[in-house]
Amino acid sequence: MEINNSNYDDMLMDSIIEQQQNNKLLKRKCVDYHTPAVLDISSRLYYKTMRSRQTRLDTPYLQPHSSYIHLMGLPISRRSAPDPSSVYCTFMAHVTRAKNSSAVMCLSWTPGGRRLLTGNYEGEFTLWDGVHFAFELVMSGHDAPFRCIHWSHNRNYLLTSDNAGNIKYWSPSIAPVQSLDSHGGQPINGLSFSPSDTKFVSGGDDATVRIWDWARHTEERVLEGAPEGHGWDVKCVAWHPRSSVIVSGSKDNLVKLWDPRASKLLATLYGHKNTVTKVAWNDNGNWLLTASRDQLIKLYDIRAMKELHSYKGHHKEVTSIAWHPIYESVFASGGMDGTLLYWNVGAKGSEKPVARVPFAHDMAIWDMAWHPAGHLLATGSNDRQTKFWARNRPGSAAGLDDYLFDGSPSGGVTEGDGASASLEIKTMEIELGNHVGIVIGRRGATIISMQRATGTKMHVDQMRRTLLVQGTQKQLEVVKKRVGALLERVSSDHGEAGKQGDHGQMFS
Repeated sequence: MEINNSNYDDMLMDSIIEQQQNNKLLKRKCVDYHTPAVLDISSRLYYKTMRSRQTRLDTPYLQPHSSYIHLMGLPISRRSAPDPSSVYCTFMAHVTRAKNSSAVMCLSWTPGGRRLLTGNYEGEFTLWDGVHFAFELVMSGHDAPFRCIHWSHNRNYLLTSDNAGNIKYWSPSIAPVQSLDSHGGQPINGLSFSPSDTKFVSGGDDATVRIWDWARHTEERVLEGAPEGHGWDVKCVAWHPRSSVIVSGSKDNLVKLWDPRASKLLATLYGHKNTVTKVAWNDNGNWLLTASRDQLIKLYDIRAMKELHSYKGHHKEVTSIAWHPIYESVFASGGMDGTLLYWNVGAKGSEKPVARVPFAHDMAIWDMAWHPAGHLLATGSNDRQTKFWARNRPGSAAGLDDYLFDGSPSGGVTEGDGASASLEIKTMEIELGNHVGIVIGRRGATIISMQRATGTKMHVDQMRRTLLVQGTQKQLEVVKKRVGALLERVSSDHGEAGKQGDHGQMFS
């Protein structure tokens, strides 16, 4: 039997090329923190003391060049001499989206930070690898949409709540332990453990704050009713990290501090003018952060019961906030429009955000969580995506006001060529006529993909049948071309269909 050597060689070459292409597809982005951890351990004595000037001079400082990336340690290594600018995570490391996914309502890192656990609108758990960002597991958690995920301080148990007033206990291996029904079947928006993990608090849309005994699975107290209680839905709760104090935020625009032992109100904060969406204690136990639909973030010092600062940077409702686990002065916030901002508190801080990612998500950022090591930030959004944000490489300018999301100047224009003019945000309207549904797409898929591809913000006014677009001049030109091509293709398809219909009627 004769074999054609040339055909055999071609087949072998084709198989090799196909294997190489498959290997390319299998390669995933990775943010490995083991190397900087080894670097921190090897130099921990120098970083720990920082006593003498000579030691400080001998310490390797990062320079704005990519060749210094091997010197980047974990944020904990600089705790004695903090550098907040090294923890602003404006580089998008990875985007994850499960099949048949829905809005990501809440998320949390597992103990040790090896995996990320997310809860979606369908009541499903999704588990992602925290290093390679690979999909690992999806399982049913609740029969209703998720509302909150919260770990105990000792990391031995997990609490979750849903839209139907159900609270569940889970083991670290995500095995169900106990199920409780409460709040009259209303959504439970917040959960938080006491410092000793023997009690936990829940807040729901029935306008009550409830105290629970962890071991006995029973409800102990209910904080409600006028004049002390909330008059509307309780949107968030948080137990003080070291004291017997609970804070709650409500749709009645109020922030209340409670004593859970005596079931009495300690104080009421009247700083916001709209629904209080999130509250968060700083690990120092003195600072309280509140976010609201009035687009403001307020910082309170509970020792003096006064407002320290009001942060203005969001142009829509503030939907999520999270303190950095290592640097107590740094926190991140997410908005209804998908904007991600980083802030620095204190005398050296700024009234404006220190870093900004204007198009982090296409829709509202419902929740965010820092990695326990502080080098990664995970965000979950209504656009059905979970994103991992990492620190920039040395020398990168991503997140600065003069740069776009990808870190490159707009259109490569220098300052002398009118960069400020090219970076100015403008608004444009495009007439859609009878093709509004085509531009929106199924479940908003078309407009979401177009926003992601062009880096603009879009909104369809269905009454006026127009598309409102916000972006730079160059981005608006790209959007105009894409929408024009889409409408032209749809019109031509309708025209051909009409002709075929006419021909069908002619020959019938």
